[in-house]
Order: sequence, then C-alpha cells, then structure tokens
Amino acid sequence: MGATATQPSVRLDADGLDRKLGFLGLMWASETSIIGSGWLFGALGAALLAGPAAILGWIIAAIIITVLALMHAELGGLFPVTGGTSRFPHYAFGSFAGATFGWASYLQAASVAPIEVLAAVQYLSTAHWARTFFKYNPAAGGAAGTLHGFGYLVALILLVLFVIFNLVGIRWLERISNVVTTWKVIIPCLAIVILIFGHFHSGNFGAAAGGFFFKHDAVKGIIETLPAGIVFSLLGFEQAVQLAGEAADPKRHLAKAVIGSVIIGTVVYILVQIAFIGAMDPHLLKQVGGWAGLSSPTAAKIPEVGLLTSGPFFEISSLAGVFWLATVLRIDAVVSPAGTGLIYTTSASRLSFGLSKNGFVPSAFERIDQRTKIPVFSVLIATLVGVLFLLPFPSWASLVAIVTSASVLMYAGAPLSAAALRRSKPNLERPYAVSGMGFLAPAAFVGATWIIIFSGWETYTTLMVAMLLGYLLIWISYRTNANANAPAMDWQALPWIAGYFLGLLVISYFGAFGPGGIIGGVGFFKNVLSNGGNDDLTLGGTLAASAVWAVICFYWAMSARLPESKVDEYVQDVYPSADTIGH
Repeated sequence: MGATATQPSVRLDADGLDRKLGFLGLMWASETSIIGSGWLFGALGAALLAGPAAILGWIIAAIIITVLALMHAELGGLFPVTGGTSRFPHYAFGSFAGATFGWASYLQAASVAPIEVLAAVQYLSTAHWARTFFKYNPAAGGAAGTLHGFGYLVALILLVLFVIFNLVGIRWLERISNVVTTWKVIIPCLAIVILIFGHFHSGNFGAAAGGFFFKHDAVKGIIETLPAGIVFSLLGFEQAVQLAGEAADPKRHLAKAVIGSVIIGTVVYILVQIAFIGAMDPHLLKQVGGWAGLSSPTAAKIPEVGLLTSGPFFEISSLAGVFWLATVLRIDAVVSPAGTGLIYTTSASRLSFGLSKNGFVPSAFERIDQRTKIPVFSVLIATLVGVLFLLPFPSWASLVAIVTSASVLMYAGAPLSAAALRRSKPNLERPYAVSGMGFLAPAAFVGATWIIIFSGWETYTTLMVAMLLGYLLIWISYRTNANANAPAMDWQALPWIAGYFLGLLVISYFGAFGPGGIIGGVGFFKNVLSNGGNDDLTLGGTLAASAVWAVICFYWAMSARLPESKVDEYVQDVYPSADTIGH
C-alpha cells in the first residue's frame, strides 16, 4: 500500500443529523455520564468491600478506563459517526462482529437510564414523605433493598421526562446538558471541600477503623470493588464518541473531549472516596466494628446504617451536622442521575440508529424527524427498554454489575477495532493516533476482560443470556426483511467471538468470583450452574488464565480482520473516496 496515497475526505453529513455540538458540548456529554449516580453510591459500595483500600480500586480502574478511552478517541476521530461504538467493530471485522458489539453497546446504554432513575428514587427515600418509595431490607445487609410502591411511578415519570427532553432536539439537549453537568461537577466538589476540610477523621484510614487493609484477602477485596460500582462510576467517556455524528468539528474536538472527561471524572471520584472515608462518623464505625461490620445484617438494623444505604452522602453530612449540605445533596441526587439518564437515553437511541445504519435492526430506527433532526422511534424504543429493566432489577446495587459487564464488553471492541484498522487502513487520516498501539491495544483488551471476570459467574451468565437474546432479535430482523440494507453476515468473526465467550465461561465457572447463576435454581442447573465461581483456579490462576485467553483471542481476531477492500465497502458512507486508497 503506497505511503503517498491520497487521503480521503470524511463525509460529515453522512447520517443526516444536526451538527451543532462544540467542544464543551462533547466533553460535557461525556462528563454528565461519568458523574452520575456513581458519585452518590460508588464510594459506599467500594468502602463496604475494601474500606480505605478502595482508593487503590479507583486508581486501578482509572488506568484501565483511560487506556480504553484512548482507543475510543482514535476511532472517534477516524470515523465521526453517530453511535460509533456500535459501528467500529463492523468496519474492522464485518457484520457479525458489528452485530455482537453493537448489541452490547445498546444493552449497556439502554440500561443506564433506569439505573440512574433508581438512584434518584432511592436517595429520595431518605425523606419522610418518600420512605415508601424504596423498601430497605436490613436482614440482607450491605446495600440491599428494592424499588417499592409509588417509587415505580416516580421512576416511570422520570423516564418519560427523558423522552420529552430528547425530542426537543440536539441543540436544546446541549443547553440542558451543559447546565446540568456544571451543577453535577460543582456539587461533588463542594461536598469534597466541606467534608475534607471541616469534618475529616484521619483515624478512619488506620487501625482505629479496622486498618487500611481490613480484609485478610485484601487484594481480592480491592478487585471486587471494580465491578461493584467503581468501573460503573467511570463509565460514560464514550458519549462524545456516540454523538460524533452531531459534532460541528469532530476532528478537532473529539479526542480532547474524551480524554478531558476521563481526567476530570477520575480526580473527582478519588477525592469523593477520600472525603467519604474521612467524614464517616468514627463512633458509628466503632459501634459496628469497623468497615467490615458496616455490611453485616446486624449492623444494617441500626437506623443510621439503613439511611447510609439509601443515601450515603446525605447521611454522612447529617451525621457530621452539616444539614444544609445534606439538603443540597438530596436535590443533587435527583439532578445528577437525571442528567446522566438523559444523555444515556440519547445515546441508546443513537446506538440503535447505528445498528440500523449497519442493517442489523429494522430501518425504522434510523428515520430522522426533519424538524428536530432526532431519530424519534429510536428514542421511544430506548425508553421502553429502560422501563423493562426496572422490573427485574429494582435497585441500584442489583443492576450495576450487569451494566458494568455489558459496558466493558462494548469497550472491548475498541482496542480490537483500533488495532485491526491500523493494519487494514494505515493511511486513513487519524486526527488523534494512540502511541504504543502494539502494546496498549492488547493490554486494554485484557483489562476489559478482567473486569468482566471480576463481575462474577452470576453476572457473566446473565450477560450471556442477554447476548443470546440480542442475536435472536437480529435474526428476526433478518428473517422478516425489516431492513433493506441488511448486509450479508461476515462469519469469519464467529470462531474467535464464540471462542472468547466460551473460554470466559469456563474460566468464570472455575474462577475466584461467584457464586450462583441466572438459571442456577432450576432442575439440572441447580447442581451445575449454581456452583459457578467455585475458586478452583484461585485468584492468581483466574487472573492469569483470563489474561492469557484474552491475548490469544486478541491475535486470533487480528488474523480474522476484514481485508482492505471490504473495509472500504463498509466505510463508504463516511469516506466516499476510501476505495481509492492504495489502488
């Protein structure tokens, strides 16, 4: 392929959407997704598992997420298209890979809006007039509880509001998002300053509260914090990539928006964790026996611990006597998750738009309202899917693990796609090019694989059932000819994708993270699947086996990437002259 081949011009109007988003709009779209319910609940969930050592969990997660974000930044600049994460694997590996990672992308985006709604309702339940919205279960300990009574109605109303705001158009959405995100960044920073400089107890980090590493198996405790809320909290940087088809100057702004949002989010969350641990009432910790005792069923019967579960920072501020801050945080508990839920409703609709553009789902998903420039049908269906998620997962804690796993599975497609396209189309202009791709791409894929494994056997089997459901829906779309642009399936990706999933299934079953299973209580499966995550491999073996398998599958995928001519065919809508490269 000649090094002097003519660079094709990217077609920025390929999707027919309104390109009005600037740098701030793109970065704030990602930031409003990163700073959502995670800051309200993530610090508590991490502290229950690892105490002060949870800070290390945030650092580990930030490293993994940052590398994945770099991959998305390169791909987003290369292909500034709407619903990019659902389309990059299609360009690199063909239609089967596009369908697989596209469905994972849609699954995570559609499930985030309901999880943010759940967070808002759960926090509201700290008020006397809303106590019946969330039914707390002290016998189960930890963060157990479910949406209850009028809580379902309030959640439904919030989801409907997301639809209304989305349908007014991308320009109004940018204005709303910018205002909400500014609020969302200011309030955590305010809480950090007040709690660290006015109500900080350094003893909470040491022996007085059980020690920095309060668990015998401290490494596993730190690892378990990642899927329990830490990684979920840092998710969302890809929103700028999803909205690249509506960016005014994606080549100039996209990479900076993605990376900037990750940096801001990481700094805020680490400081939030420090503030939470330092501001915890030492007398309450002593009463329950330190950090380890906070998650016990006995401690959960203490009223203060119950309120801590429903509204962690609200209760922390109340115990510290900063009641005005507690009131502000209760308001933020509605504004912050609502802002994230709003942008994810937008994102889910753009992902289904991308799936339709690729031909995997009915063409109705890509119809644009000419007045608002919005894919109305996609927005409505995304909201309906969000409502359905409220039924089997009626609490924040119960939904966060599956959302995290679906998200990192989606993210795993980025390092694969970026590395494959470096090989297939090295001459395409890359406004941002990742340095050290040869090392960072497989490392990022290993990191994403680890987080999936860390989520445990029960979550992984649930994710696999959800993926099978997606394959079924896509098959129905094909069989009914619901999209005239449906491509022929590129089956060369099937062996490595199926091998990857099955290999992780085996590793997860014998791995250190479990137990349980989505169908573990039924007949034959009760004796087989319920024993998943049985720790036969031990922690070290689980990490090594999953890393080795991820590397094998990474290079397996590279060998099965699309040939250059096929890549040219698939990117015609973005690079009309791409077929001239190297010819």
